[in-house]
Amino acid sequence: MFGKNLIQLRKMHQLTQEALAEKIGVTRQAVAKWESGDSVPDLQTGQKLAEVLNVSLDELVSFETENQAGLLIPPKGKHLFGIVTVGEKGQIIIPVRARKLFGIAPGDQLVILGDEAQQGLAVLKADSFLGMADLIRKQMENKIDKN
Repeated sequence: MFGKNLIQLRKMHQLTQEALAEKIGVTRQAVAKWESGDSVPDLQTGQKLAEVLNVSLDELVSFETENQAGLLIPPKGKHLFGIVTVGEKGQIIIPVRARKLFGIAPGDQLVILGDEAQQGLAVLKADSFLGMADLIRKQMENKIDKN
């Protein structure tokens, strides 16, 4: 898993084994051994790899493309929680990892935003969204008052 992830990310970043090795201070042979599964880097070097490749160390080590419909490892701070199915009444089940990460609990209110051009939806906690909207409203009022 680690070796495959490393190969995929290195190629995605258009790096040769030698260029990646230079960025993290190891030899090309070390990178080749990691990619082939003959060895693994120590934790400190693994963290450097993750930083250079802009992913979390956890994703670099344990991301399984087979479980994610063949999709690539998402960049650090971005998440791919899997695929959900829309029910007859339009309901979806938010994956457990997403609910835990974003603190979504039963009874929470969510805001659904959409972009027709991009064919995308965004789901935000209502209190966070309303707080952001209130902040924007206040900034606009201050701007109007100054003019």
